[in-house]
Amino acid sequence: MAAMKRSTFLLLHLALFFCMTVAAEAGALRYGIDVLDADRCSALKGKRLALITNAAGTTVSGEPDYQVLLRHGLDLKYLMAPEHGFHAVLGAGVKVSDERISDTLKVYSLYGSRKKPDVELLQQTIDVLLFDLQDIGARCYTYISTMRYAMEACQEAGVAFMVLDRPNPLSPIPAEGFMLDPDHQSFVGMVPVPFVHAMTVGEIALFLRERYYPGLQLEVVEMEGYKRGRFPDAYPEWRFVSPSPNIRDLETVLIYPATVFLEATNVSEGRGTPYPFRQFGAPFIHAGFLKKELDSFKLPGVSFNKATFVPSSGKYSGLACSGIRIQVTDRYVFEPFRTGIAILLSLKKLYPDLVDFGTKGAFFDKLAGDPVLRRMIVSGHTLEEILAASRLQVHAFEKANPERFIYEW
Repeated sequence: MAAMKRSTFLLLHLALFFCMTVAAEAGALRYGIDVLDADRCSALKGKRLALITNAAGTTVSGEPDYQVLLRHGLDLKYLMAPEHGFHAVLGAGVKVSDERISDTLKVYSLYGSRKKPDVELLQQTIDVLLFDLQDIGARCYTYISTMRYAMEACQEAGVAFMVLDRPNPLSPIPAEGFMLDPDHQSFVGMVPVPFVHAMTVGEIALFLRERYYPGLQLEVVEMEGYKRGRFPDAYPEWRFVSPSPNIRDLETVLIYPATVFLEATNVSEGRGTPYPFRQFGAPFIHAGFLKKELDSFKLPGVSFNKATFVPSSGKYSGLACSGIRIQVTDRYVFEPFRTGIAILLSLKKLYPDLVDFGTKGAFFDKLAGDPVLRRMIVSGHTLEEILAASRLQVHAFEKANPERFIYEW
């Protein structure tokens, strides 16, 4: 009996040691800004700098990135802010104005009268433009579009570009969705990668430099301790910082690629409610019928629950809507693009005369990157037919770019 107890204690001890080892390994995560900080920003000493960032641009411990640069005595001339503004609180599509923080540091808008940094300003004022924005892994999220414009401006200005890399919170989910049709390029689709791309901003920057900006002096400050196969909340020190007002938690990040297409329809994507992108609906929807239709697809890693809500803004503001709230039950098998197609097909089947895919059809095609998705939905193709068409494009992209990743699985 004593031997059995000792054996049990040993097994428990080994299990605890294993868990602590895994946790310690996960806790070793450092963002690009942390790596720069640990080296006392030595590579930037004596250089004139500007930084593209917002409120989510922090170290693992929560210190704002621009304060790290100032703490090391660097010559930070100004900041630049993307869509949603420096404080990441402005709504989608709302123009961002220039502002100041700390009374001395100017923040130039990259989502106002211009989306591309002013080439003459860069030439006259800085040697290096730094980029430190938290992407969420879907091509239509505009921060990688801002990065592409910035890379283009830096090449034209003869200014170096440095990316401080951050986790892609969707990276364990394989690439999926249609590729970008060049004829449908827009600010919600400027980078020719799959809709769910599985790449970090640093990896995308290297991909863009290779393809479009060979004359650009680019440096990517890589993360330490990062694994592509690990969701960010597996790291003990990681904490969620909202990169935009309607991306409020990791669950929303996971579901966003499934419901963002609803922005281009007359179905509410949940803006103006406590669960933007995690729930959707409209006054004409019968939640029970829609749930039954969605359940019939037997989608992996996700469940659908009936919901009612009254948006305080956006579509159907002040009106009662019925619909669905989405819950991810197993993120390792969840497929957001498959789920999104099932939602669109269900709405088309149940409400063919009420769900509007046409009025904002051009915007839908820009979000999707290619008009083929909307055409296949409207013409009655099956879920598997649509997925097969998108997979052909993804496989071609992966075959053409086998070395697109920096980090191991």
